[in-house]
Amino acid sequence: MPCLPLELITFISTMGSIGESILSLREVAVFQQENLVLNDISLDVKNGEFVYLIGKTGSGKSSFMKTLYADLPLKSGHGSIVGFDLHTLKENDIPFLRRKLGIVFQDFKLLPDRNVNKNLQFVLKATGWKDAAAMDAKIEEVLEKVGMKTKGFKFPHELSGGEQQRVAIARALLNDPELILADEPTGNLDPQTSVEVMKVLQEINKTGRTILMATHDYALILKFPSKTLKCDGNKVFEVIQKAV
Repeated sequence: MPCLPLELITFISTMGSIGESILSLREVAVFQQENLVLNDISLDVKNGEFVYLIGKTGSGKSSFMKTLYADLPLKSGHGSIVGFDLHTLKENDIPFLRRKLGIVFQDFKLLPDRNVNKNLQFVLKATGWKDAAAMDAKIEEVLEKVGMKTKGFKFPHELSGGEQQRVAIARALLNDPELILADEPTGNLDPQTSVEVMKVLQEINKTGRTILMATHDYALILKFPSKTLKCDGNKVFEVIQKAV
């Protein structure tokens, strides 16, 4: 058996096997209450991939994402994500699923009454962290990854939209998620800031983190091409990008 370099062995052991499915759906239907939004979805997202989810407003992108983090129940079909079966998932298991996911929203969802450090500390405490020194070190680590290490004392209203989204990405990294779900993370940002946020996500992906990003910003997809899924006509399917 050939010897693997130590850094590759470390990468595989910490991030899972390359090529393994971190998200797998078979004949899945997505519902909003009793209304069928998407039907007959079968797809896989592999460890380490960066995948776009595109589609017009109202095509079902957000409903699809909400099903993945169990905000909407999976009523039909078979789905597994980061080791959890979405069809048989119990309500008291949802917090454990979400600890293995990093979720980034379009509207940031930062707590306005506390500064950046306290926002991140709130999440750590809510997910079981108790050691103050360990929390401080983790907060510093994730803020450094998104270029916000010196802004921990600032309140959300003192930050630009791009800076707030960087903090939201840092928050998603706190518990070392296996998969990041980013739902229109550049939707409220101007084009230049969108590019800056995309570069942050790209750097995170290069460390081996899997990212599924819903977007309607086709300019970003042209600038940062990657595997693309499309919501259209109540279906989700892979778009084969042609070489220019």
